[in-house]
Amino acid sequence: MKSLPKIEDRVFGALVIVVSLGFAVILWPFFGAVLWALVATILFEPLNRRLLARMPTRRNLAAAITLVAVVGLVVVPAMILGALLLQEASGFYVQLQSGKIDFAAYFASAQSALPHWVNKLLECVGLTDFQAAQQKIGAGIANSIETLTARALNIGQSAFGFLIALSVMLYLTFFFMRDATELSALVDRAVPLRAEERQALAARFIAVVRATIQGSLIVAILQGAIGGVLFWLLGVQGAVLWGVAMAFFSLLPAIGTGLVWVPVAAYLLLTGSIWQGAVLVFCGLFVIGMVDNVLRPILVGRTTRIPDYIVLISTLGGIEAFGFNGFVIGPVIAALFISVWEIFTASRVAGRV
Repeated sequence: MKSLPKIEDRVFGALVIVVSLGFAVILWPFFGAVLWALVATILFEPLNRRLLARMPTRRNLAAAITLVAVVGLVVVPAMILGALLLQEASGFYVQLQSGKIDFAAYFASAQSALPHWVNKLLECVGLTDFQAAQQKIGAGIANSIETLTARALNIGQSAFGFLIALSVMLYLTFFFMRDATELSALVDRAVPLRAEERQALAARFIAVVRATIQGSLIVAILQGAIGGVLFWLLGVQGAVLWGVAMAFFSLLPAIGTGLVWVPVAAYLLLTGSIWQGAVLVFCGLFVIGMVDNVLRPILVGRTTRIPDYIVLISTLGGIEAFGFNGFVIGPVIAALFISVWEIFTASRVAGRV
């Protein structure tokens, strides 16, 4: 009879796991909405806390004001940018279809501007049929961009699903803000870890989310905006597309915006647009590049710093596994991995494990 409680505990533990997995399956279609509601709650929690300090008995009003701030500062600008990007992608797609954009001609123009010794060097390494190579490369780039722009055009077809996900995200954000204290206490009681371990992991999770968004995303937005405006001033076609591409690549440490502006600057210099190329090189090095070097340490700080190579691998792996959501999930999992092993190592040294 003494074994009955153990059997009952095991059965109940299995039931908890099964029910939790079932609930996770139900939530999975709205995984992105839940994730970004949690991210918005963590980022805007200081504002909500200040509002509660002024109106401690009006949690609904404080949460509603915070939600309005989320919409005004994040959702509306993102939708405006998305509309501009969709409009420019549509125009780019039409130009590709009509043949107004000819990558093979661009490559030919760049080749004619190359010095004689560069063409000789290309011949020495076996690139004698550069005309065929440029046509293949141009066709490949054209097909890639055509695919991307076609997908961008398909966004409108799934606008209803996007609006539902956005509504769910904002709805959850309101209740996460309003009930943050109770939810935190509930999770704290439910997680079967020592108090210091729970607190360390929770603090690490919140710090990494804030660092990822404040450090990486804000820097990415600034670099993309500066790059887009710069391309527009220099008369480069597709300034919004280039700006968005720079913002995306700036999320990747050790790669950065140079993947976008360096080839464009090289093309401008090779095709005779000397001052435009020189301005782009200067601004790329000393304006766009310095944004990351100056702002990221201020926004992130040193307490949440993860080695750049881990950030790079975890970000790329997260995006590969979870799409855009992986931009947050990857670094968070990496940070929790490091924290868990630090706690485990400390426990071993203390003799608890």
